[in-house]
Amino acid sequence: MPKTVETQRNRRLPLKWPQRPRGQNTNPRPPVYGQIGVLMDNHTDPIILDPEGPDIQGEIARIRERGPVTKVVLPGGVPAWSVTDAAILKEILSGSDVSKDPHQHWPAFRNGEIGKDFPLLNWVNTRSMFTAYGSEHRRLRNFVAPAFTNRRTAALQPRIQAIADDLVTGLDAAPESHPVDIRENFAYPLPLRVINELMGVPEHLIGPLRKCVDGIFDIALSEEAAVTNYQEMIGLLQHLVAYRRENPAEDMTSTLISHVDDPAKNFSVEELVGTLYLTVNAGHETTVDLIDQSIYLLLTNPDHLAAALDGSLSWADVIEEVLRLEPSIAHAPLRYAVKDFVLGDVAIIEGDPILSCPAGANRDPKIYGDSADKFDPTRKNKDHMAFGYGAHRCPGAPLARLEAQVALPALFQRFPHMKLAVPPDELGTVPGFIANGHDHLPVLLK
Repeated sequence: MPKTVETQRNRRLPLKWPQRPRGQNTNPRPPVYGQIGVLMDNHTDPIILDPEGPDIQGEIARIRERGPVTKVVLPGGVPAWSVTDAAILKEILSGSDVSKDPHQHWPAFRNGEIGKDFPLLNWVNTRSMFTAYGSEHRRLRNFVAPAFTNRRTAALQPRIQAIADDLVTGLDAAPESHPVDIRENFAYPLPLRVINELMGVPEHLIGPLRKCVDGIFDIALSEEAAVTNYQEMIGLLQHLVAYRRENPAEDMTSTLISHVDDPAKNFSVEELVGTLYLTVNAGHETTVDLIDQSIYLLLTNPDHLAAALDGSLSWADVIEEVLRLEPSIAHAPLRYAVKDFVLGDVAIIEGDPILSCPAGANRDPKIYGDSADKFDPTRKNKDHMAFGYGAHRCPGAPLARLEAQVALPALFQRFPHMKLAVPPDELGTVPGFIANGHDHLPVLLK
């Protein structure tokens, strides 16, 4: 009988940890990342990640206490290595020894050991640049990158400003004594409208797509609900492609369709839909959480808010510190070892799943010292991996930054006396352990 772990929902799930056959040594001189030490035989049970994500930073702190590379168990009972050390994470993400393609480099996936009930299945199985490796990743990324150049991003600023001003005007009508959920009424709709306009999503698909995006990030959904949600979202994106084929415009979807229709471009309809799936998920929820966390951290640090409002602290410095301290993606699934190597003081076996933890690396005390857990926009070193690192670094990072740099002054200059309407411990968190935001953010605007 395989060893099992007890999940929060009291399901017994198989725990399969790959072991090297005794006496086998396929790579006697493996590449080494980080400071090599004595390989430890750690009998401590791996940390089981909570699929609900109620205390992401607390859980990451417990992982870090075990070491820079630590055994964890993903929802669904799948073991993985969590990397929270900033230097080690940068080294592996900038190299070619880890892959995001499970079809090539995750034996358990190829062999059918990862079932349809794996809660992260849609994160690792949808064909796009997010799950590609090497030349295949570069090919797919080349279709997306032109939509996010600095020139095209800068050209969006007037439209983003108009959306922010429109939302703020709507908020201005709220009664003074009536709490307003600023996440739902500002942080959420602004990126939603931006990404929908960028992708050319027609009005009748906006609401259904929003519902599906929420479900994609909710790792605690039942298997049936997750499958239904995924199939519905793919269907909606197929409808989007059909709509834009009949009604082409100056948008990302129409441009990608033109690549599909050009045999010389080698871009399939499946890859088009996967690219749209990646764009709407990565380009919306992450920016929502960036704006959400920025508002929360400024409201709970009034001195920094005052400095930003009087100009002695730049909004750019505020945003970079928010990205460092509370990145929108806490854990980034999933990578796989292309070959055997040593990571920190741990022997990684070819095919081992690896969970990148930007939220952990961004608070690495070796980099940020004793103030790693403190919100301090004045710190000199605000380097972070909120947008990833290396070949898979998010191409939409400039757009996310621009949206926040427009949204925050628009909101706080109109409502400089805004304050939280409930204690911080009543805000809740978004479902799942990937996205890092609040369930709701009620405020008093005036």
